[in-house]
Amino acid sequence: MHTMWKGTISFGLVNIPVKLHSATESKDVKLRNLHKECKSPVKYEKICPVCEKEVKNEDIVKGFEYTKNKFVVLEDEDLEMIRDEKEDKAVEILDFVKLSEIDPIYFDRSYYLSPNDGGGKAYALLREALKDTEKIGLAKITIRSKEQLAVVRIYNNTLVMETIHYPDEVRNVQEVPNVPEDTSIVKKELDTAKLLIEQLTTTFEPEKYTDDYRTALLDLIEKKKDGEEISTAQEPKRRDNVTDLMEALEKSLNKTKQAKKKAPKRKTTTTKKTSTG
Repeated sequence: MHTMWKGTISFGLVNIPVKLHSATESKDVKLRNLHKECKSPVKYEKICPVCEKEVKNEDIVKGFEYTKNKFVVLEDEDLEMIRDEKEDKAVEILDFVKLSEIDPIYFDRSYYLSPNDGGGKAYALLREALKDTEKIGLAKITIRSKEQLAVVRIYNNTLVMETIHYPDEVRNVQEVPNVPEDTSIVKKELDTAKLLIEQLTTTFEPEKYTDDYRTALLDLIEKKKDGEEISTAQEPKRRDNVTDLMEALEKSLNKTKQAKKKAPKRKTTTTKKTSTG
């Protein structure tokens, strides 16, 4: 697994040398933009609209647009002055909190942490302490010149660091339009909806969920490569009238019940698998 960062986790006077590895990867199928006439990849150039010429990387500076077409220019030396000395060196745990206290809307990206040379014992110590206290570490880290909040927790016996958004990066939920407040709900509809939720409640098994669009896209690409003729399924006719809410709930319930009757029963075992994090 590729190491993308080396440094330390620090809490109190304890320092643990660690390596950082990306815990997730994008499986998106990347499509290139081609010239329709000759099927060549389109080249994108940096062009100055005023000088009407291509601009090289060494001739580009960073700027902040504080009002329309008004910029504060920032040189590399300016940015270097405010850069934290701890950049790319440490994950500094500031506090310990309960995972349940952080809403998932704050979470951004996940990284695996592995012990670096000589850090195995201290790594195991932090892991066991987090496990026994059922807490997670709230930390700060600088990655690629950006200071970020992060949490350190346990996932399948491995320490995981997850970057999280700062509070001012989460948009105010009060600005979401057309959210109903006190809408009167018919009890029968609510009871049916709750029953439907119970019917659909199961144990989370991530491997059973697949990206159907990506699979279909890759299959389409393979057929195109082999020169096969592609047929497109017709779209179903749209209903003009909006389906009655109660009717939709009842149909969903019946469909769920039928699916459960057809599904083969799984063998149960007496052993329980436990996991932390």
